[in-house]
Amino acid sequence: MYWDTGTAHLPPRLLRLPDGSTRTHGPLFLSERRPVPARRPGAGDICPHTGRARLGYDRARVPLDTYAGLDLYQLRHSAATHLGEAEVPLQLIMGKTRRKNPRTAMRYVKPGAEAIAKITTIPGPPRRTQ
Repeated sequence: MYWDTGTAHLPPRLLRLPDGSTRTHGPLFLSERRPVPARRPGAGDICPHTGRARLGYDRARVPLDTYAGLDLYQLRHSAATHLGEAEVPLQLIMGKTRRKNPRTAMRYVKPGAEAIAKITTIPGPPRRTQ
């Protein structure tokens, strides 16, 4: 996972256990409750320290929408779009978003008026003379 500088201070809070120690492995975002035996997920989706399950995409969507008015896809999309506006090469945006196909990563690269004006100032090839 790649963290932006603005969010780099959050993982220590998420990894801290009630006794003050730190989780060293397991899922990062955890549900509030332990899973019932009938719906027990795989071992990789359970925190070995707390026994709580990984927070699913659908459940993560609820508090984000409630408290911030956003959805997870918007966050991913806006971060990649800002990279595109900052003229970050498409290959790097593909790596950051884990996209393998350039066509799917290109949806994030929407140049604004400033970028288009900047590229317009670059002179084209010299004209041929006859």
